Amino acid sequence: MGSGFIIDDKGYVVTNNHVIQDADEITVVLHDNTRLSAELVGRDAKTDLAVLKVKPSKKIKGIDFGDSTKSRVGDWIVAIGNPFGLGGTVTAGIISARGRNINAGPYDDFIQTDASINRGNSGGPMFNMKGEVIGINTAIFSPTGGSVGIGFAIPASAAEPVIRQLIDNGKVQRGWLGVHIQQVTDEIAENLGLETPSGALVASLIESGPAAEAGIRPGDVILRFDGKEVSKMRDLPKIVADTVVGKQVNIVVWRNSSEKILKVSVGILKEKVNEIARKSSKSTSKKITSLGLTVSMMTSSLRERFKIPKKAKGLIIVKVEPNGPAEEKGIQRGNVIVEVGQKEVSTPQDAIDLIGQAKKKNRKSVLLLLENANGLRFVAVKFKAD
Repeated sequence: MGSGFIIDDKGYVVTNNHVIQDADEITVVLHDNTRLSAELVGRDAKTDLAVLKVKPSKKIKGIDFGDSTKSRVGDWIVAIGNPFGLGGTVTAGIISARGRNINAGPYDDFIQTDASINRGNSGGPMFNMKGEVIGINTAIFSPTGGSVGIGFAIPASAAEPVIRQLIDNGKVQRGWLGVHIQQVTDEIAENLGLETPSGALVASLIESGPAAEAGIRPGDVILRFDGKEVSKMRDLPKIVADTVVGKQVNIVVWRNSSEKILKVSVGILKEKVNEIARKSSKSTSKKITSLGLTVSMMTSSLRERFKIPKKAKGLIIVKVEPNGPAEEKGIQRGNVIVEVGQKEVSTPQDAIDLIGQAKKKNRKSVLLLLENANGLRFVAVKFKAD
């Protein structure tokens, strides 16, 4: 059992995907106990939304969506739903926070509320004081299983476009860029010459993807996409996903200590796309004391020992000092250093020379591009104190 609400006089009903995902038959029960068989129009697991269709015997009226972007922390809201199967229950509270990421999906942007929400409220509407739906109650945080005053709703601004696509097409088409990104930390920002740690750092590209064809490179920091600011890494997937497939947009990247504008044609996101691009081989090992690790050129025996793909190139880390700078960043034996300071390395001396250049510039750390079984990532490693 869950909750839902009617959005128009045609009989379209909105609820959560997790409410109906394993159902063989779906029944909608109205507030006057009228029972209607429902048809599944479409659902979207990434946003946990589903649209149903009923054929009522009498005229019905839908409720309207409001502009959730204008809602403020502290605003009063009302939630209506079916907690524990009790039937229509109304609870009130305030908006406790906005833009919450609870790791429920790739596009988390929840409204948090202290209104009492329990099992069975999922899919029910969150109203503002004008009687407009500004959210869809979806999840709770609860060590006990009951409400502890921490509930989450999908904002209407995120839900409405998905609902319209489900009604029109039965599925959702999302924009796709073809990049693997990571957060810009303070240390990475310093190494790249950024004043503040903002944007999304490109760790790798999907071969022949929209980003690769547009000239985006690993090490670029995406600052703006289609005129929208990318203030933090997790902003980018949502912005790209909401962009019309096939649209050509401007993308502003930070490269070589300056902004560069590129044009990219947005692709279509397909399920189970491998978002991690594999980078693509030589004789002695050397200890890099300032980072607390030892590196070696590629050899067939080391490749076999650490299960490194034949296409991988760079330096293999063969030793990591306990409690050293590299270990503190989670770097392990068998990781491959592809770049140092955004320049490719093929010999231990290459790495030593580039680290020396960073020290001469009074840098406190050096930016490494590492590859392991999970793909590529940038790591800024602090220099060990002399």
